[in-house]
Amino acid sequence: MKLRIYLILCACWAAFSLHAQEDSLRATRYVMRSVLYGAGMSNVLDTYLSPLEYKGPEIRILRENMRMTRLMNGNVSAQNLLQANVSYTHNPSQTANMYAGLVNWTYALHYQFRLNEQLKLLVGPMIDLNGGFVYNTRNSNNPAQAKAYGSVGISGMAIYKFRIGNYPLVARYQANLPLLGAMFSPEFGQSYYEMFSLGHKGKNVLFTSLHNNPSLRQMLTLDFPIRKVTMRVGYICDLQQAKVNHLKYHTYSHDFMIGIVKNFYLLKGKNRISMPSNVTPY
Repeated sequence: MKLRIYLILCACWAAFSLHAQEDSLRATRYVMRSVLYGAGMSNVLDTYLSPLEYKGPEIRILRENMRMTRLMNGNVSAQNLLQANVSYTHNPSQTANMYAGLVNWTYALHYQFRLNEQLKLLVGPMIDLNGGFVYNTRNSNNPAQAKAYGSVGISGMAIYKFRIGNYPLVARYQANLPLLGAMFSPEFGQSYYEMFSLGHKGKNVLFTSLHNNPSLRQMLTLDFPIRKVTMRVGYICDLQQAKVNHLKYHTYSHDFMIGIVKNFYLLKGKNRISMPSNVTPY
């Protein structure tokens, strides 16, 4: 009798473990993807090229991929963000123009604190990599400046699900703060010809932290269904600034975005099944 009870308990435990592993595996196959397009205004300062601030329109595209992982009992989600922006700005006297562009890739792991059925708070580490350019049409000797920098930091997010009547909505706020990293920059008065042709190199790769690279990316979005499609509108406040090698740089961007959200359930490899618009995996 004791042996029979023991075997029954072992069988129940094995079934429960298998079911839990299956649920965990299923959770990691839910994927949320979105693509947003937007436009706004940009404020650019680069004292390597000009002591003046340049202001003008900007366009931006953002692609997001987010899915659950099996880390920490399935409470950690992985977010992959890729965005690019291009601006065309001019100085206060309208005598010179500046083109600027930046590509940003961010990978973050968020631990999810489910406070209730409506509200979740997410926080975790992130990797942030950036590359781009600034080109001033007025300069002749040093018309352009290359941008290359990366960091590790912290990312936080709040997701709130609510309804207006029977209409479901999902609001989200996210902030990414870089903490420690490295940045490429010419020295004050040093030309790219000196660096790459003459070999006159100096301290061109510098350590960055909050004291010389106090930057912040913020994103506010709202998801809402229209028939079988989930739409997303959003606002991005991208504040990038640095002070290295006695040079100052900043780009303050304010963009309004709109796009589509798609939820998938991956089967094998690239095979996937589209989920209904009212299904929110996260």
